[in-house]
This record gives sequence, structure tokens and C-alpha cells, in this order.
Amino acid sequence: MNLATQCGGRPIGRRALLGLGVGAALAPRLASTQTDPARERPKENDLLVAVGGTAAPRPLKPDDLPLDGNPTMVWPMDAQSNTVRSGSRLNKVLLLRLDPDGFDSATKEHAVYGVVAYSAVCTHTGCDVVIWHSDRRLLECPCHNSVYDPMEGAKVVSGPAPRPLPARRL
Repeated sequence: MNLATQCGGRPIGRRALLGLGVGAALAPRLASTQTDPARERPKENDLLVAVGGTAAPRPLKPDDLPLDGNPTMVWPMDAQSNTVRSGSRLNKVLLLRLDPDGFDSATKEHAVYGVVAYSAVCTHTGCDVVIWHSDRRLLECPCHNSVYDPMEGAKVVSGPAPRPLPARRL
């Protein structure tokens, strides 16, 4: 008998067997990444901790954010297990503390003590939105210069972004 085996009356060649072997070897690793708590999407009641924070992450409070200061990049953290959900860059959130008197009604609904939270991932090509224009109170993505207004639900003010940054309820 040669290396081919019978499967449903048809021979299986070496390449198919190799593919099955590689697939079987990778299956446990793929399953573990799918169930990795650090990769899970943010959940209700998650706490927020600074990106690049200390070894023992400390949840942020509104007073930790300077009024009209630079955005703070944060990760959600499971309040029960203290698992920081930093396994996917899509979980990165930017926080700003602003004067809520200038918020539109939709922004007021998801703000707490003047703190607003938006996805840090640009809706154009997925770069991180990291530029803060404090004089104009606008956020900007450095890749293609999409500009967002955090006072009005992070709507697109200019640039190629097709939609606002998704708001995160606090």
C-alpha cells in the first residue's frame, strides 16, 4: 500500500494528509486565541485603565483626566477578573474630559462628569486617532487627516472618514 489512504473510496494524497496534520496541530492554538479573555470585546461594567499603565492596573476616575487636556488612551478591564482587554487594538478607547455645556444632546447621553469615550480607531483606514487640537477642541487621525468633533458625537468635520468615531457608553 502506498502513502495514500482511502477516504470514501477516494485516495488521500500526501498533501492532504499534511494539511490535516497542520490543521490538527494548530487547532488548539486557534481555539485558545478565540477564547482569550484579553481579546474579548468590551463589556458593560468594564473599568478603564491607561494604556501602558502600571503592572497592577488602576481604574481611572474622572478626576484623573485633565479638563480640556490631551486624550487619554485606555483599555477596558473586566471588573471581576481584572483582565485587561488589550489583546485587540480594536478595544482601544480614547477618553476626554470636556466642559459638558458644549455637548450636543447625543453626546450628553453617553458622557459622565464631562468625560466622553470614543473608539481610538479611525473609521477611515483604522489608524489610531492620536492628535488633539486643544484650541479647536478637535481630534485628528494622523494617517489621512480625518478630523472629529468630540463635542458632537465625534462627527467627521473634515477628511475622508466615512462616519463618526463610535461612542463608548460610560
